[in-house]
Amino acid sequence: MIEGTDAIILKRPRRLKFWMNVAIVVFLIFGSAIFAGFNIFEVFRNIFSSTRLLGRMFFPPDWDYIPRIIPSLLETIQMAIVGSFVGAIMAFPVALFAADNFIKNKWLNLPTRFILNIFRTIPALVLASLFVAVFGIGSFAGILALVIFSFGLISKMLYESIESIDYGQVEAVLSLGGNKIHVLRYAIIPQVLPQYASYTLYAFEVNVRAAAVLGYVGAGGIGQIYERALAFRIFDRVGMIVIISFVAVLAIDFISSSIRKRLV
Repeated sequence: MIEGTDAIILKRPRRLKFWMNVAIVVFLIFGSAIFAGFNIFEVFRNIFSSTRLLGRMFFPPDWDYIPRIIPSLLETIQMAIVGSFVGAIMAFPVALFAADNFIKNKWLNLPTRFILNIFRTIPALVLASLFVAVFGIGSFAGILALVIFSFGLISKMLYESIESIDYGQVEAVLSLGGNKIHVLRYAIIPQVLPQYASYTLYAFEVNVRAAAVLGYVGAGGIGQIYERALAFRIFDRVGMIVIISFVAVLAIDFISSSIRKRLV
């Protein structure tokens, strides 16, 4: 220590504040569990029943049921493809209106963002229920639900990407006499295109899983045969549907993740 200088004294952190925060978090967790009716002892009490049910589902599953599952699985994937890419096409122009560094008009930016937030708060299953009531049972209602869900998801992420671009490229285009179309073509699209493709693939991954349960409300896909097998308590068929769905989702996630890593 250099003579003549005052020593720096570090104050010890207040342990009382730390333990109060811990107590609040613990209270919130246990309080929420009590009000929600969660009981960990009930889980252990029913372990035997759960293992017996899993045994009926997977030991062995109904392998002969696979030919009946594949068409419904393909329908689920097709629903996810159409829903994801149509939603992505709809999302791009709306994201431009929401981005305040492209269209600097709060009377357009704020209402557009508000509408996007509304779309994002409605689950795909709720949308599917509404569309089934309007258009009837079938995959068309499920596709519309996935289109709206993908639109809200992709547009939100895309306009945030547009707002985080390197604005120097925009200024360079404007300095050369470019207009909004030129800025979009030469400054924005080249920067956000990889993210845009990545968001679309991510929405496709999510939609494959979402489409698998839309059949519960009559919106087509593998969820319909799953609900039917479960309703009739044919558990070996339920197990086979779960296995096929798991393998398909795992393969799609792996392929999509590989593609997204190359894009970004």
